[in-house]
Amino acid sequence: MELEVLTSLPVDRQQATLIGRAWIGGAVPGPAVVAVRGDEVYDLSRSTPTVSALLARGDALALARAAHAPKLGALAELLANSGQSSRQPMRQSMRPRAPFLLAPIDLQVIKASGVTFAASLIERLIEEQARGNPEAAEAVRQRIVAVVGDDLRAIKPGSETAMKLKATLLGQGLWSQYLEVGIGPDAEIFTKSPVLSAVGTGAEIGIHPQSRWNNPEPEVVLAVNGAGETVGATLGNDVNLRDFEGRSALLLGKAKDNNGSCAIGPFIRLFDEHFTIDDVRQAEITVTVTGDDGFELKGRSSMREISRDPLELVAEAIGPAHQYPDGLMLFLGTMFAPIQDRGEKGAGFTHKIGDIVSIATPKLGTLVNRVDRSDRIPPWRFGLGDLMQNLAQRGLLARA
Repeated sequence: MELEVLTSLPVDRQQATLIGRAWIGGAVPGPAVVAVRGDEVYDLSRSTPTVSALLARGDALALARAAHAPKLGALAELLANSGQSSRQPMRQSMRPRAPFLLAPIDLQVIKASGVTFAASLIERLIEEQARGNPEAAEAVRQRIVAVVGDDLRAIKPGSETAMKLKATLLGQGLWSQYLEVGIGPDAEIFTKSPVLSAVGTGAEIGIHPQSRWNNPEPEVVLAVNGAGETVGATLGNDVNLRDFEGRSALLLGKAKDNNGSCAIGPFIRLFDEHFTIDDVRQAEITVTVTGDDGFELKGRSSMREISRDPLELVAEAIGPAHQYPDGLMLFLGTMFAPIQDRGEKGAGFTHKIGDIVSIATPKLGTLVNRVDRSDRIPPWRFGLGDLMQNLAQRGLLARA
């Protein structure tokens, strides 16, 4: 994959405050907190060795923009190296030349919001009714649309109108767990992936080898610190197995959490005078899937059509009833649910090995990943214990 500065970074990158992580070399190689300044990348590790700690600081913006820090390298170089990379730390024979980019998070819990768009709600109902069988999807789609329609955007979750619809559907035996979180009073918030398991731009993403109906989920991901403050945003791919979740919602963990099934990046853009939560609310996210077989899929997800406000979702995830001292990353959901046939008529879309997935929005840049099986990409070996030991070896643990 060739990752370039102009396409990877926001269109207004000279005004953007961007932070992330990179794997660096040296006597003790390891992850470093980095900031982008112009066309260069700077190592902030001596000031703040974890992204979690940086986002908790009141001077995070000043630190990212101007704190004294050694230059790590040219941004173009890190992106070029990242296009060769995968999950860190890799087998030595597979490791690209350092430094290269990692997912821009570390100690944060990775959470996700489900069924936050009316368009995706219909598709979740189809998965459920089709019992995970892609060949049955089209017939089920026609039946569901005939009953509930194909547009639920006018219904505010938890409203009186929503509750009346619920009563009607219950009476017809058509109520669903997806309708409950889609138009009911409580949002679906689930744990997407373990701490430190996300991959960054340029890495391989994993599809479970038993899945034959799956898709990317292009999303905005909010950065929330331990105090519950939403301090920035980035892009994410909430890789999804439609067949597993369609068979049973109790298989959500297997459908969502596999080796390489969570991609985040390329950088976190901090909120400042040039970028706010209102930019998130107005974001238009595009996704392109390009296959080795010549197949190309293009789609979009508009944050203007989300059913619940992003900050409402944050309030459902963290607060008096549930705390995350090291902060969290919150996927906001997507309206993208591809139905374009890739093979057999009516079977819809599914990934093939070698697909390149690009997720983009002007104010956040582009996240790019290559698809492979989750049992064939490099295994995840660098956990919390390894991070603590690495920081200690580099003399950084006292600053964490």
